[in-house]
Amino acid sequence: MVTILEKTKHNTDFHQIVDFLQASHIRYALTVSPTVYVSHIRQFWSTARIETADGETNILAKINGKQRTISESSIRRHLKLNDEEGISTLPDNELFENLSLMGYNILPNQRFSFQKGQFSCQWKFLIHTIMQCLSPKSTSFNEFSSNIATALVCLATNRTYNFSKMIFDGMMRNVKSKGKFLMYPRFIEKLLKMSQFGTIKHFAIYPVPFQTQKVFTTLRVNNPSFFGTTVPLFDTMIVQQGEGSENQLEPHHTPST
Repeated sequence: MVTILEKTKHNTDFHQIVDFLQASHIRYALTVSPTVYVSHIRQFWSTARIETADGETNILAKINGKQRTISESSIRRHLKLNDEEGISTLPDNELFENLSLMGYNILPNQRFSFQKGQFSCQWKFLIHTIMQCLSPKSTSFNEFSSNIATALVCLATNRTYNFSKMIFDGMMRNVKSKGKFLMYPRFIEKLLKMSQFGTIKHFAIYPVPFQTQKVFTTLRVNNPSFFGTTVPLFDTMIVQQGEGSENQLEPHHTPST
């Protein structure tokens, strides 16, 4: 799914989190929307295999007779994530402490799966966006695992999460799976750069879904699973609006070039 980061009168409750995502290092990965050709994605996943050479693991596949290679570093480069030094895991106590500060009710025997519905609307939108637009999630719609929780905490506390590794690891698991599915179509199309090989041979286009205003309406509703209180974003997440500028960003929120 492609994230729509627009502030309108219909989503005023979400303007702060939209500003935050507009200014974050994941903005390009959230919003890039190349033309996706169905045959490219099908050919990629039907021929994909894993190969390690010179200490780097790659996914190799053939599309229209051309061999293409995807690696963690190529994901980082083409999606402009700039997260090579990013975090992949956090200590349990730090993870639970920060989730608790976001309003999540941590249980004494807390497992490493969490419910999106326990968070108030802006936090819920951030989690929903990571899950639907970036992650290789395979749990239920409202449930998310520790990697999403770690990404959430890193974003909220002004640290860099290694999204490139999460995306690549998810792709490798899919290659090894007996029942592959056609994941990450817009990322793969961007990484393959098939346009450099001339005329496209296959014309069936996959209509990449976009977030709509409905997502804001749905997440604003206090459904039966929400028993908590509305918790504001952390101070480190607030983007200051400068005079004479629609969206003047603090230095640590400046998007990567």
